Amino acid sequence: MLCRYLWLGGEPSIHPDLAGFVALSRKHWPNAHLRLVTNGFFLHRHPDLPAVLQRDPNVCIYLSIHHDAPEYQNKLRPVLDLLRNWHRTHGIRVFTYLSFKHWTRVYHGSGNTMEPFQDGRPRQSWEQCPAKYCPQLFEGKIWKCAPLAYLKLQDAKYGLSDSWKPYLQYQPLAHDCTDEQLKQFFRREEEPSCGMCPTHPERFKLPLPLRT
Repeated sequence: MLCRYLWLGGEPSIHPDLAGFVALSRKHWPNAHLRLVTNGFFLHRHPDLPAVLQRDPNVCIYLSIHHDAPEYQNKLRPVLDLLRNWHRTHGIRVFTYLSFKHWTRVYHGSGNTMEPFQDGRPRQSWEQCPAKYCPQLFEGKIWKCAPLAYLKLQDAKYGLSDSWKPYLQYQPLAHDCTDEQLKQFFRREEEPSCGMCPTHPERFKLPLPLRT
């Protein structure tokens, strides 16, 4: 069975010891395919990362491109130059992914007006979910997905409506779980909480994500 381990967002390259995570991940998943998913803008902060990646042939970098605007593409050029150099001098495998073509909504509205989808078909929502294979580690617990993991933060900030109560009650997997509980967690497919997401993807385009 193919096992893949991802470092992804937020943005993993913000952490100062990104290179250390490679060794730690390889220790716990010795046979996994390791993939670093990054927007690339902070990779220059990690000059020791190429040498670490070079020692591991079963790891690659996925550059996630978030916009197609000329301003964004211009700022991306130094990142692409850096990665070309890493590939040329260290043999690191680099792939690009046009993330901006695949953004989908996971709720209606924004801020204190945000509301869950209420299609009422969790299985169909799970089947088309872009995060169904990306559980989230947050506050020492494992969550089914990032929208569930950070929902309480949204509620604390905006005071969400009562329609979010069933999803705010989601219970993540604690760090002291048994091996069997861990296996069951990762075997689980749709859950009632999947009902907060749409059964059909609604694509949209993000505003330009550059600070002015």
